[in-house]
Amino acid sequence: MEQKANENLQKENRSGNDNIVFIGNKPLVNYIRGVIMQFLKKEASEVVIRSRGKFISKAVDVAEVSRRSLDDKKPVKIKAINIGSESFEAEGKRTNISTMDIVLGS
Repeated sequence: MEQKANENLQKENRSGNDNIVFIGNKPLVNYIRGVIMQFLKKEASEVVIRSRGKFISKAVDVAEVSRRSLDDKKPVKIKAINIGSESFEAEGKRTNISTMDIVLGS
Protein backbone atom coordinates (compact mmCIF):
# COMPACT_ATOMS: atom_id res chain seq x y z
CA MET A 1 0.00 0.00 0.00
CA GLU A 2 2.89 2.37 0.75
CA GLN A 3 4.22 1.70 -2.75
CA LYS A 4 0.81 2.62 -4.16
CA ALA A 5 0.87 5.93 -2.25
CA ASN A 6 4.34 6.67 -3.66
CA GLU A 7 3.15 5.83 -7.18
CA ASN A 8 0.21 8.21 -6.76
CA LEU A 9 2.58 10.99 -5.66
CA GLN A 10 4.81 10.35 -8.67
CA LYS A 11 1.83 10.39 -11.06
CA GLU A 12 0.66 13.65 -9.52
CA ASN A 13 4.12 15.13 -9.99
CA ARG A 14 4.27 14.03 -13.66
CA SER A 15 0.87 15.55 -14.38
CA GLY A 16 2.25 19.08 -14.49
CA ASN A 17 2.68 19.90 -10.81
CA ASP A 18 6.30 20.95 -11.13
CA ASN A 19 5.96 23.30 -8.20
CA ILE A 20 5.91 20.45 -5.65
CA VAL A 21 9.07 19.64 -3.68
CA PHE A 22 8.95 16.18 -2.06
CA ILE A 23 11.03 15.94 1.12
CA GLY A 24 13.09 12.79 1.68
CA ASN A 25 16.58 11.57 2.63
CA LYS A 26 18.65 14.13 0.72
CA PRO A 27 20.51 16.92 2.55
CA LEU A 28 18.45 19.93 3.65
CA VAL A 29 20.27 22.31 1.32
CA ASN A 30 19.14 20.34 -1.76
CA TYR A 31 15.48 20.97 -0.94
CA ILE A 32 16.08 24.62 -0.05
CA ARG A 33 17.83 25.09 -3.39
CA GLY A 34 14.88 23.41 -5.14
CA VAL A 35 12.35 25.77 -3.55
CA ILE A 36 14.43 28.85 -4.33
CA MET A 37 14.91 27.70 -7.94
CA GLN A 38 11.15 27.28 -8.35
CA PHE A 39 10.54 30.88 -7.30
CA LEU A 40 13.47 32.59 -9.02
CA LYS A 41 14.21 30.57 -12.18
CA LYS A 42 10.78 29.13 -13.00
CA GLU A 43 8.94 32.16 -11.58
CA ALA A 44 6.39 29.99 -9.76
CA SER A 45 3.72 31.93 -7.89
CA GLU A 46 3.59 29.22 -5.24
CA VAL A 47 5.55 26.13 -4.23
CA VAL A 48 4.24 23.15 -2.25
CA ILE A 49 6.61 21.40 0.14
CA ARG A 50 5.22 17.88 0.65
CA SER A 51 6.39 15.51 3.38
CA ARG A 52 5.39 12.35 5.22
CA GLY A 53 6.29 10.77 8.55
CA LYS A 54 9.71 11.49 9.95
CA PHE A 55 10.43 14.07 7.21
CA ILE A 56 7.80 16.54 8.43
CA SER A 57 10.28 18.40 10.66
CA LYS A 58 12.70 18.67 7.73
CA ALA A 59 9.89 20.17 5.62
CA VAL A 60 9.34 22.87 8.25
CA ASP A 61 13.07 23.68 8.20
CA VAL A 62 13.06 23.85 4.39
CA ALA A 63 10.07 26.21 4.40
CA GLU A 64 11.54 28.56 6.99
CA VAL A 65 15.06 28.72 5.58
CA SER A 66 13.75 29.16 2.01
CA ARG A 67 11.36 31.90 3.09
CA ARG A 68 14.10 33.79 4.92
CA SER A 69 16.58 33.35 2.06
CA LEU A 70 14.12 34.72 -0.48
CA ASP A 71 13.12 37.71 1.65
CA ASP A 72 15.52 40.09 -0.15
CA LYS A 73 14.76 38.96 -3.72
CA LYS A 74 11.11 37.94 -3.59
CA PRO A 75 9.03 38.22 -0.43
CA VAL A 76 7.44 34.82 0.22
CA LYS A 77 4.99 33.87 2.95
CA ILE A 78 3.34 30.69 4.13
CA LYS A 79 -0.04 30.61 2.39
CA ALA A 80 -1.35 27.33 3.82
CA ILE A 81 -0.43 24.29 5.85
CA ASN A 82 -2.39 21.12 5.18
CA ILE A 83 -2.06 18.10 7.44
CA GLY A 84 -3.49 14.62 7.15
CA SER A 85 -2.66 10.96 7.34
CA GLU A 86 -2.37 8.04 4.96
CA SER A 87 -3.23 4.51 5.94
CA PHE A 88 -1.48 1.47 4.50
CA GLU A 89 -0.85 -2.16 5.32
CA ALA A 90 2.68 -3.37 6.04
CA GLU A 91 3.62 -6.86 7.23
CA GLY A 92 -0.04 -7.68 7.84
CA LYS A 93 -0.52 -4.62 10.09
CA ARG A 94 -2.50 -1.49 9.30
CA THR A 95 -0.34 1.61 9.79
CA ASN A 96 -1.09 5.32 9.61
CA ILE A 97 1.51 7.85 8.55
CA SER A 98 1.18 11.60 8.98
CA THR A 99 1.43 13.90 5.96
CA MET A 100 1.95 17.64 5.61
CA ASP A 101 1.93 20.12 2.74
CA ILE A 102 3.32 23.62 3.24
CA VAL A 103 2.29 26.08 0.53
CA LEU A 104 4.65 29.01 0.05
CA GLY A 105 3.64 31.93 -2.14
CA SER A 106 4.12 35.60 -2.82
